[in-house]
Amino acid sequence: MRVLGSAVIAMESILVGFALLLAMDNHGTLALSLGGSLAIAMLLCAGMMKNIRGWIFGSLLQIALIAYGVVVTPMYFMGALFAALWAAAFYLGRKGEAIRAELMAQGPVKPE
Repeated sequence: MRVLGSAVIAMESILVGFALLLAMDNHGTLALSLGGSLAIAMLLCAGMMKNIRGWIFGSLLQIALIAYGVVVTPMYFMGALFAALWAAAFYLGRKGEAIRAELMAQGPVKPE
């Protein structure tokens, strides 16, 4: 669960970096500093994925990423796409951890 979430949020920070390049020509300092802060917050969140607070903070960052579409219009679409990837990482990560816990409870597999 942690690896999938960290990968998605790290890729989002790279996406915001590219969005900053698009916003550089047409927008002011406030929009650029908000985007830079968003990218840094996403990188920090990638390291916080060990507990539930990282997932909550990451979910809030998903909303902020979609809201950055006010500055760079394609971010509405890309933010929604990455929010879907975020939800899939959460769902599949929990499912994978449940399978792993079940296998660990069975004990070691003996070779025949």
